[in-house]
Amino acid sequence: MPASADATAALRSRFPRVVERASVDHPAVTAPASDLIAVLRCLRDELGYDMLVDVTAIDWAIGATPRFTAVYHVYSTTGHDYVRVAADCPDDAAPEVPSATGLWPAANWHEREAYDMFGIRFAGHPDLRRILMWDGYPHFPLRKEFPLAGIDSEIPDPDVVAETNVRAKPAPMMGGPFVASTGELNLGEAEPRAKDESWTERREKPAP
Repeated sequence: MPASADATAALRSRFPRVVERASVDHPAVTAPASDLIAVLRCLRDELGYDMLVDVTAIDWAIGATPRFTAVYHVYSTTGHDYVRVAADCPDDAAPEVPSATGLWPAANWHEREAYDMFGIRFAGHPDLRRILMWDGYPHFPLRKEFPLAGIDSEIPDPDVVAETNVRAKPAPMMGGPFVASTGELNLGEAEPRAKDESWTERREKPAP
């Protein structure tokens, strides 16, 4: 039996409210938000999952209950396997789970990104602020209601404004389908590129 399966069984035995989660890759469990840190600590200190690999989140759908789930991926550097721990946010309007920064300092930036993209707050985080979007940006780009093409927004950085002198615009849906050269030794040339590069070429053309 894989060590990760042993770990999920141990968690379910230790924490009665932890349930096994269907997964096609790594063993996974769902824990109540109130048990999240205890579950992660048990994985780290007792079951050998000493590395935090990733923190992300899921927005299931507008109106879903729960709507938001925080997801932690941990890895055992000795057993060489993963466990996924999910925790549903109890409040859909103000989603929040405890921060794991007290267990893994690496959770700092991971949780900031999840907050920035999904609006999930991590209680106890020492510096919970946006990491990709600018301070004061009113949207969360990975929520279901955020349009694929983006939202027209003011750019607050004076250097960017001085350079462009325009309002921020949604990224163009240029060029598809994307194609890649075959048999190339130069990976830069083999990287998939859009058939229509005209927008990029206009942007890269030096000013007269």
